Amino acid sequence: MLALLSALAVFRWVPVSTPGAPQQVWQSHPYYLAAASLGATAGAYLAGSANLWLTGIGGLGRSIEGALAGGILAVEALKTLAGIRGSTGLRFVAPLAAAIAVGRIGCYLTGLEDMTCGTPTALPWGVDFGDGVPRHPVQLYESAAMAIFLAAFLWAARRNNAVVLRAGFYIFIGVYAAQRFLWEFIKPYGTVIGPFNLFHLLSAALVLYAVLYARREMLQCTMSQTSAPLRA
Repeated sequence: MLALLSALAVFRWVPVSTPGAPQQVWQSHPYYLAAASLGATAGAYLAGSANLWLTGIGGLGRSIEGALAGGILAVEALKTLAGIRGSTGLRFVAPLAAAIAVGRIGCYLTGLEDMTCGTPTALPWGVDFGDGVPRHPVQLYESAAMAIFLAAFLWAARRNNAVVLRAGFYIFIGVYAAQRFLWEFIKPYGTVIGPFNLFHLLSAALVLYAVLYARREMLQCTMSQTSAPLRA
């Protein structure tokens, strides 16, 4: 709940939007938010539950990364059907980063039950989550990474950085997925291919998505600038 409230507060009081676009697609398209919500919910449960199964644990699970992937798939499909081009997620970057930064603290406080703590470590900041074994506090690593990203993103957006305002959503997805890929090496999850677990593969797919779509966005921006008529 605190993560949700943090996201809503950032959405309300720290708005970041594309200049010259008074109404965003998520405001004008009647199914945009519904598609994003349903996709995120399905992705969260599918990825989370599949990871538990691969680790040899039964039951339903939920995953932040799965939610992001599901939401992206649903929105990109909707955009394709509706003929919508360009990035539409800039407004949600700061709220999502804030929600993850706060939400991972909740994961940390939950301990072993949440299945988000890291593997055993001899490092001095290892945390005993109740089983007598010092473990990597991976939740705090991710929380710190997202807090740093949020600060850098807002700093760049306030200075009207053209790259951030044009491809900010893809940058967010790329940064989140890249740092998540690293943390997965110190998580006790079942592997799929070699040393890589399900979230390694999902992270790699999201990084590829982010790079390709950010590149496309910047190429379109360059083309529109070069094709604009010269004025005296």
